[in-house]
Amino acid sequence: MRKTLVYSGLIALVVSAFMLGVYHVAFRTSAPTLKIEHISGAPARSAVYTLGENGEPILLDFTRIAESAMQAVVHVKSTATRRSTRPQQDPFEDFFGSPFDRYFRMPDLQPSVGTGSGVIISSDGYIVTNNHVIASADDIEVTLHDNRTYKATVIGTDPTTDLAVIQIKEKNLPTIPFANSDAVRVGEWVMAVGNPFNLTSTVTAGIVSAKARNINILREQFAVESFIQTDAAINPGNSGGALVNLEGGLIGINTAIASNTGSYAGYGFAVPSNIVSKVVEDLIQYGSVQRGVLGVMIRNVDGNLAREKGLDLTQGAYVDSLLENSAAGAAGIKPGDVIVSINETPVTNASSLQELIARHRPGDVVKVKVNRKGAVKTYDVRLTTRSGKDRSIASKNGSSDADVLDILGIEVEALDAKTAQKLDIPGGLRVKSIYEGKIRRSTSMREGFIITRLDGKPVSSAEEFTRALKGRKGGVMLEGIYPDQPGTHYYAFGM
Repeated sequence: MRKTLVYSGLIALVVSAFMLGVYHVAFRTSAPTLKIEHISGAPARSAVYTLGENGEPILLDFTRIAESAMQAVVHVKSTATRRSTRPQQDPFEDFFGSPFDRYFRMPDLQPSVGTGSGVIISSDGYIVTNNHVIASADDIEVTLHDNRTYKATVIGTDPTTDLAVIQIKEKNLPTIPFANSDAVRVGEWVMAVGNPFNLTSTVTAGIVSAKARNINILREQFAVESFIQTDAAINPGNSGGALVNLEGGLIGINTAIASNTGSYAGYGFAVPSNIVSKVVEDLIQYGSVQRGVLGVMIRNVDGNLAREKGLDLTQGAYVDSLLENSAAGAAGIKPGDVIVSINETPVTNASSLQELIARHRPGDVVKVKVNRKGAVKTYDVRLTTRSGKDRSIASKNGSSDADVLDILGIEVEALDAKTAQKLDIPGGLRVKSIYEGKIRRSTSMREGFIITRLDGKPVSSAEEFTRALKGRKGGVMLEGIYPDQPGTHYYAFGM
């Protein structure tokens, strides 16, 4: 009996072992084998090419351009301190204020922080950005692509193009070279580099959608809008960043978007590099932009205007009227003329005319071709300043009497004796207009202000005023009044 049990156990063990072997072999041979391969380098990759300006093939490779451009695009943080208003709980305080507030409480100051981008344009620290990025800033901080951080100084601003130049103290910085924005073609690939939503070193790609766009976003009297339009994604924070071509050249400074939500909706706009280059040179050399003026009021020529005025063309800039001291009028251009080219470059609309003239300084002579009732005429026009002078101001190294008002950015006229007597003052200078310059950048002066004293000394003529400021360095204090406000007002700035 015991022997039978032993044999039965041995047989059961052999059968079990045999079945386990069959199961293992069957499932091992049928189960899939997982194999993971690692590639250390791609031996080859596909290449896509596009054609350049002269038909030469250009590799459509954004990685190379992105790597180079990101090194020269910086993050800009601007901080402005603004007075805040705090609601009062006691209704009587709305009229009288509390005794504590009157004698002890300091004004509430609330910091306002904005961010944007900038492009390094010279190895010694000059950076171009948008004026609206750093406007009214008390403190500007620049962070490079490698996270180095610097304090920046404002070199100059130009609200008419929404551009500004700032500088940091550093050497041997990477830069982006300027490209010719005139050579940019609608449909070509471009790349936007910036810091949207504080996401540093962000790159997007798209094409040029249009040129010479005017979107009426700049609220300056002499604003120049001739934007490059692109569908590369641009968002808040991209302002001041770079728009580059496939050769890595700077073709524009990203400035605005068209959106109902405030975020990207397919349309971005950049200031063309040819305008940027000229503005930057002026701000560094002169401290303000030296912009030549034709002295004309213009309108876009389209089908409706052509029918209204009996024109035989549908493109160009229609001369509606001439301004006082008009350079165009002095050369022979008349209202009703249609400007069709500047220096042989076609003018398709008012924006393109603004762009072409904005590249020139007072005193430059430009060849203006007009269509006058079907006849084409050409005039050599010597551009002037807004006040009618035919030369630029001197550089920062020196200034003449006539330069001072342009540096300050104001137009003045002597106060007549009758008005002076009515205001009970011995005399003064009325500020007729204020444009881009030291007064606008450094003070809150308004047009109509009457300057009565300069550094405590009476002034009554423009010649006396400019003579006192000729070659001045350091602080200046202007004292005066507003005809419609009580009290004496003071404005200080540096020369």
